[in-house]
Amino acid sequence: MAAPVDSPDTGTRTRSGPVLFVAMYHSVGDPTDDPYRITVSPERLDQQLGRLRRRGLRGVSMADLLTARARGEGKDLYGLTFDDGYADFVTEALPVLRRHGCGATLFVLPGRLGGENAWDPLGPRKPLLTADGVRQAAAEGVEIGSHGLTHVDLTKADDVTLRSEVEGSRTVLAELTGTPPAGFCYPYGTVDARAVDAVRDAGYTYGCAIDPGPLGGPHALPRVHIGQNDTPVRLFLKYRLHRLRRRPVEEPR
Repeated sequence: MAAPVDSPDTGTRTRSGPVLFVAMYHSVGDPTDDPYRITVSPERLDQQLGRLRRRGLRGVSMADLLTARARGEGKDLYGLTFDDGYADFVTEALPVLRRHGCGATLFVLPGRLGGENAWDPLGPRKPLLTADGVRQAAAEGVEIGSHGLTHVDLTKADDVTLRSEVEGSRTVLAELTGTPPAGFCYPYGTVDARAVDAVRDAGYTYGCAIDPGPLGGPHALPRVHIGQNDTPVRLFLKYRLHRLRRRPVEEPR
């Protein structure tokens, strides 16, 4: 393990550590009409989390995962993230998380509170959390992070839009929850150096992508998509294979 080094962007310290496993979820509900395969049923989520718990693994928020790993602890922890801020997170996902003693990070779109997933042209239309819903999730101990303001591909955004989506969303969420979000999630999982720099410069401690390649690091952490077709056994195999495929990255402390 590499020695800790100073992190110039956060004023904290980082260290290299074992590969992080971060599960990427979206909507929790009826998966039958889902052309993008981003919905898991509450029953499937229950099976997935239960399987990992029986293997001695517990899902937690990104903040808790990174804090534990920076202390050299938390080898039995993995990250649980939910993108887009669907309203069904509170009604369907939270009860399952409580049942298994899991935490999570919810990445929301403060520019679309109370709206719907208009960025998905094929539908179906799903309601997003209102401001009160976001506050309810935060009150339940869920870490609230930013997914940008309106779900824009940051690699295609001009400078004004990029700043608004990254910095503006952090400002709105700080006013909404009383705490500036530590984490940012790149819409569509797409990243480039310019987007990563914008997230770092805006004051976020970490950023979540999907497969950032050579950009991988504290502000472009890889995640694994989890869907309805991931049986509990298949999910555990994804966990094992991810640890073999990914190289360690520095983690915020």
